[in-house]
Amino acid sequence: MVSSNALAQKKKEPVNRILFIFDASQSMLGRWQSGRKIDIAKKLLSNMIDSLKNIENLELGLRVYGHKSGYPPQDCDDTYLEVDFLQASSAVDLIKKKLSVIRSRGTTPIARSLEEGAKDFPDDNGRNIVILITDGKEECGMDPCAVSRLYQKKGIILKPFVIGVGLEESWKASFDCVGRFFDASREQDFSNILNIVISHVVDNTTVQVNLLDANRNPTETNVNITFYNEFTGLAKYNYIHTMNTYGHPDTMVIDPVLTYKVVAHTIPKVSIDNVTINPAEHTIIPLETPQGKLEIKMKSKINYKYIVRPNGVDTTLNIQQINEVEEYLIGQYDIELLTLPRKKFYNVEISPNKSTVYSIPTPGLASIILPSKGYGGLYKQNGEELEQIYHFRGKKTNYRLTLLPGNYKIIFRAIAAKEYIYTQEKSFKIRSGKSEMIKIY
Repeated sequence: MVSSNALAQKKKEPVNRILFIFDASQSMLGRWQSGRKIDIAKKLLSNMIDSLKNIENLELGLRVYGHKSGYPPQDCDDTYLEVDFLQASSAVDLIKKKLSVIRSRGTTPIARSLEEGAKDFPDDNGRNIVILITDGKEECGMDPCAVSRLYQKKGIILKPFVIGVGLEESWKASFDCVGRFFDASREQDFSNILNIVISHVVDNTTVQVNLLDANRNPTETNVNITFYNEFTGLAKYNYIHTMNTYGHPDTMVIDPVLTYKVVAHTIPKVSIDNVTINPAEHTIIPLETPQGKLEIKMKSKINYKYIVRPNGVDTTLNIQQINEVEEYLIGQYDIELLTLPRKKFYNVEISPNKSTVYSIPTPGLASIILPSKGYGGLYKQNGEELEQIYHFRGKKTNYRLTLLPGNYKIIFRAIAAKEYIYTQEKSFKIRSGKSEMIKIY
């Protein structure tokens, strides 16, 4: 049960704010089905925002451009915040009143309006939405895409919505980089699109991540899931995947405005890019994550670790503790134990819903006493082949080394001995769980 204190400490939901940026440039005087573009757009926008009056935690504002200064001459500063942010219940009537009196007169400073619009939002943790309604392209030499990217990167605004009102076909692609573009080629399209866009802002939207096993059933769980803002690369949501009381993947509430990169932090991780969420719908995101378990056992007080790599690839996926169980995606891996000597396993098969277990014999202890400081090394004897596993660098005379069971050889020369003939050799054997004292005279 969640305590009342924990509930009290829950973060307050950020205020949802919508800034409408409305095009009142000369081009909006053009014909569009039943009338002029500006008259139809004002009417449909006014009708739509009536439905927002009673929505809690929602503030609205209105910025208009191209309505103060006639053209020519071109006035690229003709963009104004006509209705500052107020609770929707108060803002709706003010926005409708302002829309009723604006007239199309001037040019199209889209980038400047986006730039100033980003500054209109209060400096807090609000969820800031821009809805740009326009029929034209940038006319003032600035780059709307660069402005949009800048303020998204800064986290000031979310990805803007752009509603094109009877746009020329050649201009449409230019808005893809500004935000999420919707083409209203007909009056009815405009009304429908407005409703879709608003639903992104005000409707609760849920997602469910299905972590699929080898049979493509959503049974995998207890994995950290991260939703990244695809544009900024910043993590928006982090949670540990779980199953609900009905045995189904749990549901989370998500912001449908953003486009996401979804990452399941399995070993190795699994991800999917460019995930879009439909507002007011339950979205299921499937990820192929069939897993099996790996454990290496050893009776030892030393906390050995081992490196797990993809089969045949010199890339570290994970460093795992001996005697601990870890899950990996099914497939083949290479393993290297950080023991003396290193022990390696190749082509280790991780199978779905199974445990792959290796048992390593308990190491022994070698107490090595040298007659003096000197140079040389300790070698593992693999038949006639010698594998050097430790260096004597002339710093001390006593060494205590924990070694895996096997046959070893010391090759040593004292610092004072300046001829090769004084090199000494000594072989010895290490048995599991036993101690050996090795002296060189």
